[in-house]
Amino acid sequence: MSSDPLLKLVFVAPFGIRPKGTVIARMLPLAVELQALGHSVVIVAPPYTNPEDSGKTEVLRGVRLVNIRLSFAWKPVAAWLMAWRIFYAALAERPAVVHLFKPKGYGGVAVMLMLCVRRLGLRMPQIMVDTDDWEGRGGMNDLHDYSSLEKRVFAFQEQWLLPRAAAVTVASRGLEVMVAALGVPAGSIFYLPNCVQNTALGNGLWVRQKLGIPVESPVVLLYTRFFEYPQEKLHAVFAELFLRVPAVRFLVVGKGRNNEEELLSLAARAKGFSRALVMAGWVEPKELPDYLAAGDVAIYPFADTQINRTKCPAKITELLRAEVAVVADNVGQLAEYVRPGLSGELCDPDDWLEMASKAADLLHDPLRRKSLAKAGRSRVLADFRWEAQAFSLSGYYRKILAGAITGPGGR
Repeated sequence: MSSDPLLKLVFVAPFGIRPKGTVIARMLPLAVELQALGHSVVIVAPPYTNPEDSGKTEVLRGVRLVNIRLSFAWKPVAAWLMAWRIFYAALAERPAVVHLFKPKGYGGVAVMLMLCVRRLGLRMPQIMVDTDDWEGRGGMNDLHDYSSLEKRVFAFQEQWLLPRAAAVTVASRGLEVMVAALGVPAGSIFYLPNCVQNTALGNGLWVRQKLGIPVESPVVLLYTRFFEYPQEKLHAVFAELFLRVPAVRFLVVGKGRNNEEELLSLAARAKGFSRALVMAGWVEPKELPDYLAAGDVAIYPFADTQINRTKCPAKITELLRAEVAVVADNVGQLAEYVRPGLSGELCDPDDWLEMASKAADLLHDPLRRKSLAKAGRSRVLADFRWEAQAFSLSGYYRKILAGAITGPGGR
């Protein structure tokens, strides 16, 4: 525990704890490690993704999570009510710092209000904003079926909030560049990539038995949400792998948004690899380590788009920690985690067959595959640990509070 003065921190979540991944994969482990340093962290969340938790307070791994009470009024009215409840719940904790995760939505409105009140000269906590995706035009807006008004609002929030916060935490090098282009000084940008905590390896044998995958079958793992690459590429990679390794099984973990699973099943029948396809669907977080451990090689297709260049996919850190050999496309943040030939393999995202070729080579070379898998786990545990990031962030918070770092919102 640190001997420096301890801080009261509020993390404002973009949505509820379930079933989304941001809170579990990014906010919660960071909060846990900050509390291990002696700070007090409270997460305030609008649980519209899990409405059964409306108004409830719970403790997760020692961190208090305050689910604000949802409003079911007319949507524009509900938005203001929810934002006000987040505003009130956050300030009721009397924090030194309010850290908003994702510069959009109800939480974004609440923090915009805090910044406006601060401009009036009233005492407010210091405001930090975390971004782990580019949200506006050319970003996540393009992937969601938001209304045109919602898209304009979210894009405005991102452009308004990031330059006005005391500092911005960014999950990728691509976001670092994008945020700097908004006029945020380099000293007010803190690189905070997705990290891992050291956990035991899962029981892949149990999953193989559960899903009827023979123990001796080579398994190619796809841990995915499907939207990060052309579906035709995935179909082509699987078809080529099946030709090169006829005994292979494709274990697909994750759920798509636009019926991608059905498209994959249709392609499997058309291209002849249907018998190799095992669709696990969405998996409970507590079971994920076992499912990831069932793979011999994990593929990570990733198109070269602005969305992907600015993303920091937590899934790649989970795969590396699971000690699975990873074959990923050389796009954006993936190159921060995977060192070609040392802790995994990287591919040209436009060369669809390169991924199939490298994955097949690893399936045929168990010694090299295991070497890459162990090196990948060792590297992510050595260089991307939440404990180290929390320690660095703790010092950064103190610099902001001491006035050593003053973005526009900190003045």
